[in-house]
Amino acid sequence: MISPYADQIDTETFAWLSATGMITEAAELERYREAHYGMLGARTYPYAGPGPLRLVTDWCVWLFAFDDAFCESDRRAAEIARALPQLLTVLDDLEPGAAAGDPFAVALLDIKGRVAAAGDADQLDRWRAVTKDYLFAQVWEAANREDAVVPTYGDYIFMRRRTGAMLTVFALIDVATGRPLTGDQWRDPAVRAITEHANDVVVWDNDLLSYAKERGGVNHRNNLVSVLARHRHRSIQHAMNQIGRMRDEAIARMVELGAGLKELGSPAVDAYVRGLEHWVSGSVAYSLTSSRYTQAWHEVRVPVAGR
Repeated sequence: MISPYADQIDTETFAWLSATGMITEAAELERYREAHYGMLGARTYPYAGPGPLRLVTDWCVWLFAFDDAFCESDRRAAEIARALPQLLTVLDDLEPGAAAGDPFAVALLDIKGRVAAAGDADQLDRWRAVTKDYLFAQVWEAANREDAVVPTYGDYIFMRRRTGAMLTVFALIDVATGRPLTGDQWRDPAVRAITEHANDVVVWDNDLLSYAKERGGVNHRNNLVSVLARHRHRSIQHAMNQIGRMRDEAIARMVELGAGLKELGSPAVDAYVRGLEHWVSGSVAYSLTSSRYTQAWHEVRVPVAGR
């Protein structure tokens, strides 16, 4: 399922990115244009109208730009930590139109204002809270890069649910559906569990799909393939196979939890669960055709660990 607004959003989001100044090099901007991030939004929020779809797609592009500038780089943990106050001030204190600082802060303030306009106070607070978790988690990831640490399996599973930023995009699902979850529904144990499983599936898929891109870079240790190869003594292929089995188990739990949540008879919960399902399927479909990932796979042969 793909939104009929895919091409429109792709054009508008790229124009927004270009205007923000987050990406300044012409070659890098061209790489973003070729990635067609509008198609990511169109596949993961296919039910959204053009306004909400622009919002969620722009937010995804902000995350990609931040990831490329801060998380897929050799920036030290202290450098990222020192960048946080400006971004946290945007999230907690600044109103639309205020002076926000660097291009990332200015663009974040723009997104925050649009979330506030499209959703209610609870939806804004949920998005702000999980976005702060995401930002703090980048310091942990940078510390791993800096000290050449492959995190333990338990630490990685826990932190990947935060470094992957999926909760920040899941928090916008009910904004995009137009069916807000109540606070009690958002905190419901079954809703939290299905959200966690969907989070795991998407970030594990991303680890598999981005391994070729990351394996020669500074961030290759922050990947579940590397974690399993190091701490579970797996070959690269066996690590990938294990991730596939983990993914299958998480999908099975999503199906089971979704059936139970259906019995609540809540249109908002039903729409949210469908939104999670669209993210699981849509992110894979996008990644398999996006130059952000496919180019790296064409350029690499995956080795066996220890060779």
